[in-house]
Amino acid sequence: MSDRAKVSMQQYLNHFLGNMDIANSREVCKFLEVSKLSFCPEYGPKLKEDYIMVKHLPKIPTNEDNRKCCSCSWFSCCNDNWQKVWAVLKPGFLALLADPFDAKPLDIIVFDVLPASDGNGDGRVSLATETKERNPLRHTFKVTSGNRSIRLRVRTGARIKDWVAAINDAGLRPPEGWCHPHRFGSFAPPRGLSDDGSQAQWFIDGRAAFDAIASAIEDAKSEIFICGWWLCPELYLRRPFQEHASARLDALLDAKAKQGVQIYILLYKEVALALKINSVYSKKKLLSIHENVRVLRYPDHFSCGVYLWSHHEKLVIIDHHICFIGGLDLCFGRYDTSEHKVGDCPPVMWPGKDYYNPRESEPNSWEDTMKDELDRTKYPRMPWHDVHCALWGPACRDIARHFVQRWNHAKRNKAPYEEAIPLLMPQQHMVIPHYMGNTSPMEVTNRLADDNGKIRRQESLSARSSFQDIPLLLPQEPEELDGSSVGGPKSNGAEAAALRASNSLRKAKVAPLAPEMPMKSFVGDHDPSDVKNSPDLWTQPVGIRSSDLEWWETQERGDQIGSDDETGEVGPRASCHCQVLRSVSQWSAGTSQTEDSIHNAYCSLIEKAEHLVYIENQFFISGLSGDDVIKNRVLESLYRRIMRAYIEKKCFRVIIIIPLIPGFQGGLDDAGAASVRAIMHWQHRTICKGQHSVLHNLYELLGPRTQDYISFYGLRAHGRLSDGGPVATSQVYVHSKIMIIDDRTTLIGSANINDRSLLGSRDSE
Repeated sequence: MSDRAKVSMQQYLNHFLGNMDIANSREVCKFLEVSKLSFCPEYGPKLKEDYIMVKHLPKIPTNEDNRKCCSCSWFSCCNDNWQKVWAVLKPGFLALLADPFDAKPLDIIVFDVLPASDGNGDGRVSLATETKERNPLRHTFKVTSGNRSIRLRVRTGARIKDWVAAINDAGLRPPEGWCHPHRFGSFAPPRGLSDDGSQAQWFIDGRAAFDAIASAIEDAKSEIFICGWWLCPELYLRRPFQEHASARLDALLDAKAKQGVQIYILLYKEVALALKINSVYSKKKLLSIHENVRVLRYPDHFSCGVYLWSHHEKLVIIDHHICFIGGLDLCFGRYDTSEHKVGDCPPVMWPGKDYYNPRESEPNSWEDTMKDELDRTKYPRMPWHDVHCALWGPACRDIARHFVQRWNHAKRNKAPYEEAIPLLMPQQHMVIPHYMGNTSPMEVTNRLADDNGKIRRQESLSARSSFQDIPLLLPQEPEELDGSSVGGPKSNGAEAAALRASNSLRKAKVAPLAPEMPMKSFVGDHDPSDVKNSPDLWTQPVGIRSSDLEWWETQERGDQIGSDDETGEVGPRASCHCQVLRSVSQWSAGTSQTEDSIHNAYCSLIEKAEHLVYIENQFFISGLSGDDVIKNRVLESLYRRIMRAYIEKKCFRVIIIIPLIPGFQGGLDDAGAASVRAIMHWQHRTICKGQHSVLHNLYELLGPRTQDYISFYGLRAHGRLSDGGPVATSQVYVHSKIMIIDDRTTLIGSANINDRSLLGSRDSE
């Protein structure tokens, strides 16, 4: 083509696209393959879009309902059950829209790990495959992910090949490669391998965690996701409660919902005969707050056939920017401080039923929340010890993706045709382009989060929109930003609370762990040899020098974020290597196969520990090799690692902290305390009684030296119930679920050490 022809064509296109009535037409969108989702940065780059036909959706009202092609009378090629929709392919999902001007999906397939084999010996299952039709005018392909498989039809065989190739490439595209299993068999890849803004911060006990969660909710701009085993809308996130009426959970959500923030809450639907958490009341209370609050309870026990297992994860996700995970539900009895007081009379910190001791009495109703269940002058509260964690960066979006999978699965099973409950789309980690300059990753993330909220509110493709309403999709130089601390931006609100940190950092002269398996086998994973002094890419804190002394001096100089916090309840917000692990299966998240990456990580990290394994957990029920009753092998990993240390004559220690007694009502001899006795039996079977216990097997080989390698502890508190009142004591209920390896690697989450949490096919974690 000549230069003159090129200029003429450019002038024609400029004139053509300058007319907004033409440019914002469906015909132009089809020609250019663009839609409202094409250039939304939060969903990843534009891949492929076009009209396709689907059969599984309910009737979609259109202006073309009565139109048929001229061949229909002969070939029935426009079967009324097939409908035309706009398909949008992104790196993490395939969305189906009514037309290019819609941003709300009619259906969405979120890509997930595919089975290694189709069961027929034909190799790995593909995300998209071509299917054959008897009618030569029909060209169909199938997309399979999780427990779903849908058929799609296009006009030509060439388009089928384009779609199948594009979808399969999207599912395997690095760095995520959502259709490949990553380390430990997780759906999510290791993060922090590059300067991607991955940061983490720990909180000990409820005061620190709840304060940070309240601040994050107060700063929410667009979306809040909450997922919990138990949720109490009347929970005060800050204390003393009389001074913080606005910090009650329902008040916080009400304020944000009125500002237009969309709030999605996913609750575990309990078996009422077994549990008294009354999720029905919580749902009604939450729905009464505002129309922007949506609530789902799952599972439906009768239709799903799930009676024994629960949704046990505890998640709060704000704007896909910061998330909180760990052992703390947003419910009564969880708020506590490092003092672990046993009394509160008159009530200052724990109002009404929040003065909680399930060992003494479990309320039958949670509706009259300000009415005391216990006599404060006679009974102590049960102090509660827990650990929570905040995450920023790609790992936060990985957790949000897990929530989206669970929400969409629950919506399809509980409310498939209810328009008030939408399907959600996962956001994608965006690689920051070179033209963004030297802005720090967290500064860019914060800016993108703000921009995304604005873009979502724009009706940029409206037929009546002006040229100025359409955002420019051109690189722009970032504005000057305020100075910030190393490792993160200058913060306020949630981040101001999150940046408080303890100055007590421990020196660890430990070699980093070896990778679980060859990282080259996973899409997007880096070769460990490519990073100096970092064989275990996901666990080593960013910034560690070649020697531990230099690293310790770095902390003392304040190269990582520090604060004036002296309670030891809040850790530093620091860059890190991390990975999201979970326990899910078909019933809980709609996956095609069971994921037990938490269990795999526990076993692998224990076996690779050099000096110390420190565990806090609500339960400790595990089995040795050959145990046909208990399936998880955390205990076997501990046993083998201790025996290796004994043979090698090396110093090695396992410290395990669990509750003194299970937190259920009744004494050990009470007729109604069967649950207490059952848990005690299985824990003693794991620890000290019988041939399957770890102490029995170690004492047979090591004798008295067993106590040099492993020990078990519980916690207890005491104090006066009131000024001048009686002295009382209570166990500090250990509810945290953490494991620390050599002061270098930490697992923090909601998973207990038992088969319910670790096998993947039972409780979701």
